[in-house]
Amino acid sequence: MLYFARWKILTILAVCLAGLIFALPNVLPRSVLDSLPDAVPSDQVRLGLDLQGGAHLLLELDVEEVYLDRLETVRDDVRDVLRGQTPSIGYTALRVVDGAVVVRIRDQAEMDTALSRIRGLIGTVDTGMAGIGGGPDLEVSVEESTLVRIVMTEAAQEQRAANTVAQAITVLRRRIDALGTLDPTIQRQGSDRILVQVPGLRDVAGLKQIITETAKMTFHLVDVGVSPQDIAAGNVPPSGMVVPSQDGYNQQYVVEKRALVTGESLVDAFPTTDQGGQPAVGFRFDGAGAKKFGDVTTANVGRPFAIVLDGKVISAPVIQSPILGGNGIITGNFTFESANNLAILLRAGALPASLVIVEERTVGPDLGQDSIEAGEVAAVVGFVSVIAFMAIYYARFGIFAALALVVNLVLIVGALSALGATLTLPGIAGIVLTMGMAVDANVLVFERIREELANGKSPVNAIDTGYQRAFGTIIDANVTTLIAAAILFQLGSGPVRGFAVTLGIGIITSVFTAVMLTRLMVALWVRRARPKTLAI
Repeated sequence: MLYFARWKILTILAVCLAGLIFALPNVLPRSVLDSLPDAVPSDQVRLGLDLQGGAHLLLELDVEEVYLDRLETVRDDVRDVLRGQTPSIGYTALRVVDGAVVVRIRDQAEMDTALSRIRGLIGTVDTGMAGIGGGPDLEVSVEESTLVRIVMTEAAQEQRAANTVAQAITVLRRRIDALGTLDPTIQRQGSDRILVQVPGLRDVAGLKQIITETAKMTFHLVDVGVSPQDIAAGNVPPSGMVVPSQDGYNQQYVVEKRALVTGESLVDAFPTTDQGGQPAVGFRFDGAGAKKFGDVTTANVGRPFAIVLDGKVISAPVIQSPILGGNGIITGNFTFESANNLAILLRAGALPASLVIVEERTVGPDLGQDSIEAGEVAAVVGFVSVIAFMAIYYARFGIFAALALVVNLVLIVGALSALGATLTLPGIAGIVLTMGMAVDANVLVFERIREELANGKSPVNAIDTGYQRAFGTIIDANVTTLIAAAILFQLGSGPVRGFAVTLGIGIITSVFTAVMLTRLMVALWVRRARPKTLAI
């Protein structure tokens, strides 16, 4: 155990040097790091929400809205299969009510044909495993002999909620990244909630506005034949719908329900100014959207069209000439900030459903600084205490262990920097805990050496046997702790994961420094000093 091949020595030194290189950026000023070549590591340890302040939001997805969208689609499909196929089937009262699509077939003799067509709409729930075991997504039943009732199955609801949450997380990440904020944590919580943590963010109100806007934009032709008096009297054509204006003057528009183009065709949006120099939002459609938009504007020159965002009309300009090429601008009562925010929302895409903030916490930078200072004090006190104990109790060998402990700390910081891990307050606790565990392996070895010396072995044989007999125990103890850290990381979230990361990294580095580095130092000392007696 005391013999080291040259390649082993070089490997140990290379690992220590690599840890130092990756840890060094944490003590260098940012101006120096920015001037370094790209090939030189310059990443610092990222601080979590509890250490540098920021925003913590727990959002809840409106899954009922998601289910309603699906049922409305089913309702339209039922209409198509009953009326659009030959022979058509008469029906009444087709609507979505109480979480189901209901329709009454006029002639009971046509029930079998109607049921056959409606059951043809049943699909399979995609489980992500090639559809195996997903089951049907709709359930069709008959009540009162002619009333057909269609509901989503539980599996379909769970699958749609999961897909919607995943889609919302993608959109939220695009929006927050566009703010230029680094390292947000966006993850699913339960079946319909999303946790958003943005360390270092000061404008929490701006963040809330950005992430809760649905940003569903559509373009509709305005029905100019309906007067305000008709709107007040409820005389709106079946193909139209009343949409309020966003300008705050209680103006209402009647627009065609069917959208000309939707925001899904947008490929870019950006803040700009209109001809009068006022803030506006420019946009560009993809090829299909540009062609459709060009065709519609060509066929409707002279008519106003409404740009609708989240159920409100932003503006309703008159089509002066065909808009070809797929480019345009949206004017309205924008400020430069609101125009920029709308451009961000449109670029990121619309949320699949509304989000509600159910929990909100803001951690101030002062509180985060207090946490950092308290963590530093705890780390320094723990570090000095461990070194003092080892040096007093194990003399020279304790100093070897203390030196290895310093290297261990450098390796942990270097690993956190290289992996881009986020350091939280529990993470600091994990580092402090690791320092105690790092010398634990050395204590096992040193006590074994003491036992061998007491049995009358020579110093060299006692050291060699001590390392051999302690090796298995050290590995077993650290592997079990590493398994616990892995489980914490897999099942935990937020600060718990931060603790698991630092604990896991600390276990690996402490085994390396105790089994390899400390043993190398002891072996080099024995080779040079050839001690006749051993004080340990």
